Amino acid sequence: MAVPGAFPEAVRAEAEAAAMRAPAPVPDVLDLPFFTIDPPGSMDLDQAMHLERRPGGHRVHYAIADVASFVTAGGAIDAEAHLRGVTLYLPDENAPLHPRRLSEGAASLLPGERRPAVVWTIDIDGSGTITDVAVRRALVTSRDRLDYDGAQREATADERIVLLAEIGTVLLEAEAARGGVSLPLPEQEVVRTDGSWELAFRGGLPSETWNAQISLLTGRAAARLMLDGGIGLLRTMPAPPADAVEQLRRVAEALGIDWPKDRSYGAVVRDLDPENSRHAAFLHEAVGLMRGAGYTAFTGGPPADENAVVHAAVAAPYAHVTAPLRRLADRYVTEICLALAAGTPVPEWARAGLPDLPEVMQRSLQRSGSVERACIDLVESLLLRDQVGKVFDAVVIDVSGNGSGGLVQLLSPAVLARCDGDGLPLGEPVKVRLEEADPARRQVRFSFSG
Repeated sequence: MAVPGAFPEAVRAEAEAAAMRAPAPVPDVLDLPFFTIDPPGSMDLDQAMHLERRPGGHRVHYAIADVASFVTAGGAIDAEAHLRGVTLYLPDENAPLHPRRLSEGAASLLPGERRPAVVWTIDIDGSGTITDVAVRRALVTSRDRLDYDGAQREATADERIVLLAEIGTVLLEAEAARGGVSLPLPEQEVVRTDGSWELAFRGGLPSETWNAQISLLTGRAAARLMLDGGIGLLRTMPAPPADAVEQLRRVAEALGIDWPKDRSYGAVVRDLDPENSRHAAFLHEAVGLMRGAGYTAFTGGPPADENAVVHAAVAAPYAHVTAPLRRLADRYVTEICLALAAGTPVPEWARAGLPDLPEVMQRSLQRSGSVERACIDLVESLLLRDQVGKVFDAVVIDVSGNGSGGLVQLLSPAVLARCDGDGLPLGEPVKVRLEEADPARRQVRFSFSG
């Protein structure tokens, strides 16, 4: 799939004019010490937070970039955003949803800059249950920009991160009690090191997990607001079929992983360590239960079909609302929630655009996945092209249904690739021989050496 190129002149001109406009007047200026946590070097900062302890629980202030203050419905930026759907991230740059003048400038919650935002205030009790929700427009200033590594280093010294850990842990426990699932699988990514491209696995830091829980909390609050109001857009995922769960149970047995009959697969997953090769293989197989994610648009009342309401991995109704700089759907959900919270009519542009959004978002996310995979495949083949015939240490993380071949993960470099051969032992360390590394076809292939 093609990666979008430069923005048309009309889009750039509209973005420049929007960036130069004074923010629309809002009733609140929140002088709370907000902060952001993002990957290093990020400039498109959608979210900033301020956390508090309260009697019997916590309060989360979550400021989300107010993209609708800069984007005119039906205008050039809006039309281009519908073509793009999401920001695409490539190793050397990104293809943004909105012009950088907005997404990395005037609309981004950059530190030290007063910005228009949509602020969610969510109270939770000691069990992680939402007890109160408010959402409104306000002007905010982020005081500090953190990254995941830095936040983790300060996990016991910085009171902000201490609070984030407290809240994140409570929310993770609540997720477990609901039957939700968070797979602790690191993501394969392309990184630039000393002027060259390499592969690495990112993720697994508690700070990243805690941060994700704040976003999930806000998405659940948005979903409930829209369901109560009878209009909105949900992110959904069906429950896994019973036969798929039974197949995963057989995989667990083969790998020597204890899975009592009275435990959900989510509970089993939470006890696993992705650094353990057998656990890593099981986690890879568990991804197969998390298929079928989509979007459900509704008006005139909540959907009657339960599968069109609940996100199985979240184990609750859920909506995408926290990344409007990078995801088109979030701008719509934000405006719907603002109207419902204020008791005012939903803007006509948001109501009228709902029916087409599921298709737009599915197409955009499929393109994003294809582009990301193509970039990783290319770097894998480039890294290995001069090593055909070499034997590598690897771990088997998947085996084909017919027993012929599977997927292996090299210990170094961070490559996931096809391996041919019978009798691959799932979850076990193996020796594999590189048979092919073709950058032109972005293909890497190994054979089982024992």
